[in-house]
This record gives sequence, structure tokens and C-alpha cells, in this order.
Amino acid sequence: MDKNILFNQRIRLRHLHTFVAVAQQGTLGRAAETLSLSQPALSKTLNELEELTGVRLFERGRLGAQLTTMGEQFLIHAVKVLDALNHAGQSFNLPVSTRPVVIRLGALTTAAMGMLPQILDRFHQQQPHATVQVATLHNNVLLAGLRAGEFDIGIGRMADSEMMTGLTYELLFLESLKLVVRPEHPLLSDNVTLSRAMQWPVVISPEGTAPRRIAQQMLDEQGCTLPSTCVETSSTSLARQLALRYDYVWFVPSGAIKEDLAHNALCALPISSSGPGEPVGIITRTGQPLSLSAEILMATIRKAPD
Repeated sequence: MDKNILFNQRIRLRHLHTFVAVAQQGTLGRAAETLSLSQPALSKTLNELEELTGVRLFERGRLGAQLTTMGEQFLIHAVKVLDALNHAGQSFNLPVSTRPVVIRLGALTTAAMGMLPQILDRFHQQQPHATVQVATLHNNVLLAGLRAGEFDIGIGRMADSEMMTGLTYELLFLESLKLVVRPEHPLLSDNVTLSRAMQWPVVISPEGTAPRRIAQQMLDEQGCTLPSTCVETSSTSLARQLALRYDYVWFVPSGAIKEDLAHNALCALPISSSGPGEPVGIITRTGQPLSLSAEILMATIRKAPD
């Protein structure tokens, strides 16, 4: 029998619930507690799923269960299936209400500056009577707010298992780090290297943030250091103005300057970070029902180009 047909016939919701719980909790023990199962029963279900898929979904070790590359891909589909079934069930009991719809959205500042304007415009074409309250935050604050119920939806980065407890993550894209300057910057007339770029003033994210960590890795790999003329800020708008008007070299996630690069307002230096980039995705509270409008907003986010 065809492997895909066999998979479709034998896959059960318990397989998906178990898989997602282990991916979120990071260990089989915590996942078993979340699902009110014994650990042997959970292990048996997980083994059944890996037998059905024909691939290893987790690497198990002393530090817990880590998703494999195939596991990360399967997680995206598993979350979508469970979300779709959850909201299909809710649709049978949607209350009739004349109250205005309000959606609370938390987003990384780079996402708000890059992808969010287009998303909100497309969303309001479908839901003209919905209000979206947008807060731009650092990732750790965003995750804490989601866990506390301050936001319905988040656009943020994956964090360690402890910070992701109680949250569902769906990958959207991998975001790289770029160095950008204004088109008239004197650096562009020279042979551009990271070492030469660090001879100019720099604007960079504060320590403790993902963009700063990647930037420091770039500097370390090429034996460079930040210049003493440096602005550390979490304000994307301030950083953008410094790069647009003056001779600052800006370390910035690619999503934040997509429009500026497309319209030649800023130029990217031919210097790139190593690795695939930082994962950015949709984050929600696990098991928390969303309104129909919030579901439409999530669907709009998924369709946005990276």
C-alpha cells in the first residue's frame, strides 16, 4: 500500500497532541504531565508516530527531546491541523454579538516595521469593523505577555522550552541580519569589508537581543570589534533615521528594512551573517480559543511574503 495512504489511514489525533506537547515542553516527562498521561504511554504513542512517518522526529538525550529537522517541518503541519479542528468545533457555538471586535497583537519591532503594515491593510479589507491593538516589544516581553493573556496573537522568535511553556509556535520564515547605510554613504565607494565598516559610527540593538547576538558573532568570526562611536537602541525608528540621514552603519534584521531596500532608501552592504537566520513565527497560547476575526488575522499573517 502507498505510504501516504497508510499514513492518512492510521494517523490519530492523539499522535498529533503527543507530538506537539513534547515539542513545546522539551521533555517527555513534562509533556506527559500536560496531557495527564504516563510517560510510558506517551513514549508508546510517540514511537507509533515515528513509525508512521518513517523518520526520527526527536533526538532524545539527557537534556530532553530536541526536534530534528524533519520534526521541525512536521510541527508546522501538526499545529495547523490541531488549530483547524479546534476552531471548527468552536464555530458551532459562536455567540451572536454586536460588540466591536478587538484583537490584541504583540509583535517584534522589526516585524511591525517590515511586514505588519501590509498585513493590517489586507486584514481590514476582509474585516473592516475589527480593531487591532498593536504593541511592539522585545521577544522575552512578548512571550511573557502572551503567557499572561495580554495578547491574543504574537509575532516573535522561538525561545528556550521554559519560556515557550503554554505557547504554540508556528514558523513563518528565517530572518537574516544585514548591515545597511544610506545610498550616499562614503563607505560604498570603497572596497567594503566588515573591518572597514567598523571604522564608521554604528547603530545596533542592545545586548541580550537576538540581533545583537548575531552581530557579535559576525564580529567575532572576522576578528572585528564595535567602534567607540556607537548607538545601542531598541528603537527601530531612531536607528532608521540615523542610517537614513547620517553616516551610521546599521545592524538590522532584514524584515525591518525590506521596503527601504526595495525603494533604494537604504543600501545593504555585501556583508552577511552566517547560518540560516533567526526563526520568526506566529505564537499563541496553547488551547486558548480565538475569535473568528483573530483566525482571519492569523491566516493573513501566514500569507504575507517574508
